[in-house]
Amino acid sequence: MNDWERQHRQAQQYKEAYPPGTRLMLLCMKDPYRPVESGTRGTVRLVDDMGTIHMNWDNGRTLGIVPGEDEFRRLTQEEIDQELRDQAQEQSMQNQTM
Repeated sequence: MNDWERQHRQAQQYKEAYPPGTRLMLLCMKDPYRPVESGTRGTVRLVDDMGTIHMNWDNGRTLGIVPGEDEFRRLTQEEIDQELRDQAQEQSMQNQTM
């Protein structure tokens, strides 16, 4: 298997493992210029054919994750449920002030 085939297979694995909508947390980004801060959460937009995971970060950034270079993890269902509860509570508080 040549490098292109290996990279293509790996990109396919990432596409299956991290479909659009998957919630991730960045643990460490190796970008030397403007990395996204560790601990930032975001939503997968897409995985390209090179295997880069393109993100919509909760802080508004859109820098992609490079598996093997950057460290990240999928949010647990418990963490996602807590985010949803927090969002509902925030929305409820906003509605009360209107």
